[in-house]
Amino acid sequence: MATAAEWVQGARPRTLPAAVSPVLAGTGVASYDGGAVWWKALLALLVSLALQVAVNYANDYSDGIRGTDDVRVGPMRLVGSGVATPGAVKRAAFLAFGVAGAAGLVLAATTAWWLVAVGLVSVVAAWYYTGGSTPYGYLGLGEVMVFVFFGLVAVVGTTYVQTEAWSWAALAAACGIGALACAILVVNNLRDIPTDTDAGKRTLAVRLGDAATRRLYVGLVAAAAVAVVAVAALTSWWALLGLGFLAVAGRGVRTVLGGATGPRLIPVLQSTGIGELAWAALVAVPLLLT
Repeated sequence: MATAAEWVQGARPRTLPAAVSPVLAGTGVASYDGGAVWWKALLALLVSLALQVAVNYANDYSDGIRGTDDVRVGPMRLVGSGVATPGAVKRAAFLAFGVAGAAGLVLAATTAWWLVAVGLVSVVAAWYYTGGSTPYGYLGLGEVMVFVFFGLVAVVGTTYVQTEAWSWAALAAACGIGALACAILVVNNLRDIPTDTDAGKRTLAVRLGDAATRRLYVGLVAAAAVAVVAVAALTSWWALLGLGFLAVAGRGVRTVLGGATGPRLIPVLQSTGIGELAWAALVAVPLLLT
């Protein structure tokens, strides 16, 4: 039976900056556009964190029952390592989905009921990333879905539930956050090209190959920098402070371009995640203070 520490490790807490960042960025834009609603921002944060944990447990379960986690380079997996049963991990995923759903229902009830449909689609997308008979994560579509749901939906949705209005600045911020969220997945899959190939996973990295995947990672970081300029042009030039994220993400770029493989890419996952959080904070804080 898995210990509490192993359950926490299985939730992959190092991925949580990818859940905090879109809510922080979206709230910054909401504040600039007319005023943040802090209790809604906190509920949006709960939704995002719960969905991230649910995705992590769902992936652990689905990959574990397929046997695609038998050889691991990255963090420990609960099912793959045998410390937890598939059923227990599946229940943990559904519990996290339930928390996200409950918080999301409150936001929908106080904003617009069509948000329920957005939430349901998000949950389905989270499950079928590695779940079901033909998981889209094995077909090279993972990055597209990450950009849509952890970028566009998360940032624009966070802004909308607070302002109840469309915002071009939120869209620009969503593109920046989405690009960095994709970069995290890209470098994760770059690291796993050998094992994913052996397991039959046709991730985007496997399809593109090593060299093109490294270029894609650099391109996504560059796109995030361009998005900072777009947000600043639409709001306040103080938002250009967001370019400071390159001080962190730049280390990952150098490592990726240097040809690092396997475990040597694990620090890049951390630096990219911190870079995404820095992007959000350095863009959002000036907007919150403007």
